[in-house]
Amino acid sequence: MPSSVKMSVVVRAAGRALAVMGLAMMLAMPTDMKADQGFQRWIRDFRNVAAKSGVERATYDKVFAGISSPDPEVLRAANHQPEFKSNVWDYLDARISEQIIRDGQAHKQQYAGWLDRIESRFGVDRHILLAIWSMESSYGKALEQEGRLHRIARALATLAYADARRAKFARKQLIAAMKIVQAGDISAEGLVGSWAGAMGHTQFIPTSYQAWAVDIDGNGRRDVWNSVPDALASAANLLMKNGWRTGKTWGYEVQLPARFAKSLADGRQMTLREWARAGFRRVGGKAFPRPSDQAVLKLPAGKDGPGFLMLRNFFVLKRYNNADKYALAVGHLADRLRGGDGFVQPWPRGYTPLDEIGRKAVQVHMARLGLYDGDIDGNIGSGSRAAIRAYQDQYGLEQDGVASRELLDKLNGG
Repeated sequence: MPSSVKMSVVVRAAGRALAVMGLAMMLAMPTDMKADQGFQRWIRDFRNVAAKSGVERATYDKVFAGISSPDPEVLRAANHQPEFKSNVWDYLDARISEQIIRDGQAHKQQYAGWLDRIESRFGVDRHILLAIWSMESSYGKALEQEGRLHRIARALATLAYADARRAKFARKQLIAAMKIVQAGDISAEGLVGSWAGAMGHTQFIPTSYQAWAVDIDGNGRRDVWNSVPDALASAANLLMKNGWRTGKTWGYEVQLPARFAKSLADGRQMTLREWARAGFRRVGGKAFPRPSDQAVLKLPAGKDGPGFLMLRNFFVLKRYNNADKYALAVGHLADRLRGGDGFVQPWPRGYTPLDEIGRKAVQVHMARLGLYDGDIDGNIGSGSRAAIRAYQDQYGLEQDGVASRELLDKLNGG
């Protein structure tokens, strides 16, 4: 056999051997490393998509500098299905507490001058803005929690690459986020937010930021991450441009008539005067200040719980978060920050609720039992509920995760 042919055979054999070795190495490669290679390829390919949408190469490179693998925390959060689905009363309890009200009133004093300017410019009540700030980031405390913030580019790229349900949303938000950096509002390093891409004190997703963020502190940047005035003004601008009615409330708690047509709770809109004629009365015997206002009946817990006649501003609040519970919580917290009282009618809980001291006592018990390592703050969040469920499981109780008077009595009894 000619030497050249021999050499060709050797080369082909070596090539086959290398290919087999490469395949073996690839099969032996950890799954996350293989995913990394695919993720890096996705980042390279997405550069052209971003360029067609107006993202400059320099911006792209800055935003993705040092990012080479998906964010595992984002994937965990995206795939997590909470075991605890809160009733409306549990949802409100977790978001409207004595401490939250005290904190909000302190911030109202601290930012009084800015709130004056924001109210004057946008016509949105300061208490509503403070309530949104509380709901979205606990008055900014959430932005300081370890592990809470993610690099937006990495988080959204992770969703676009690995989560088919959110891929289209993530791609759109990623391009919008890069344009925020390109406009000079925030540095690539400062572009951080939640696992789903919400950013800053008032948790704007990038496209909402582009539409409604404003610079009210006058430094030339719309900075919802570091400027509380900018964040609150941006929330006010969102509400104003979605139809907020200045000087009007979000709704009224009402007493239901003994009998009423079920169809009235199916989204029918009538004036407050017409609702009054149908037997609906504002709690406490108060009159409706503007009887000609249109309202819709909402029964968050059914006919056995409090009823509400919701005005236009309630539905504007849902532009921030399209959930009745969210809009109700914002509206009611705003009323409490203004000095108003709690709801008059009880919720059909099926248990006796605890005040702040009682909720803290439950957390102390859970910590003593080694089931809870969070803050003793009276806020019954996911960590507290998980601890309570673990305790209930241990003692053969219904695992509802609720901090109730009945639970505390059992804990106090040993």
